Amino acid sequence: QVRLVESGGGSVQPGGSLRLSCAASGSTLRRYCTAWFHQAPGKERVGVASLNVGGPNTYYSDSVRGRFTISRDNADNTVNLQMNNLRPEDTGMYYCAVAPGWCYSTTWSRLDTYNRWGQGTQVTVSS
Repeated sequence: QVRLVESGGGSVQPGGSLRLSCAASGSTLRRYCTAWFHQAPGKERVGVASLNVGGPNTYYSDSVRGRFTISRDNADNTVNLQMNNLRPEDTGMYYCAVAPGWCYSTTWSRLDTYNRWGQGTQVTVSS
């Protein structure tokens, strides 16, 4: 079973950048559709970015497109989320998740698409 551990969260001012990392053990991430989800305080968890099996197909939510970039590092077996031009509304927990097989435009952002989740990493954007 694949195990996921997120890192890279922290506190940053609006307009700043962070790079989140999702490290996998037990299997290679190239075999999975891998996604990042955001859960703001008091709100539901929503998908922000996804990277398909083997890459390079990616999906992004409208709220982060052009600011966030998802990528895979096969040597380290990680999937990363580069977050630029951060906004206060980006505050919350960020979770990495994987789904066996392909993701599609109609399914990538659904919680039930994914069967393994990390514990999350906190991002705070505040002046």
